[in-house]
Amino acid sequence: MSQAVSSPAPIPLSIPSIPVRQILPWAVFAGLLFVLVMYFVSTEQGALSLFDGTYLHELVHDGRHLLGFPCH
Repeated sequence: MSQAVSSPAPIPLSIPSIPVRQILPWAVFAGLLFVLVMYFVSTEQGALSLFDGTYLHELVHDGRHLLGFPCH
């Protein structure tokens, strides 16, 4: 009295392809945004400052220390 146990057939997985033309504009935008944010956090202070005053410096001050950039 042996019963054969049949396993279900494996379901074929299909990986969707994403065209590079759809990703490229968003990747460029994200890269430029990252570079802009890193400029303000890392460089915008003192002699290299593009903006007068200390408002921008104080705005990114904690982020600067969090990322390990020297500040004072």
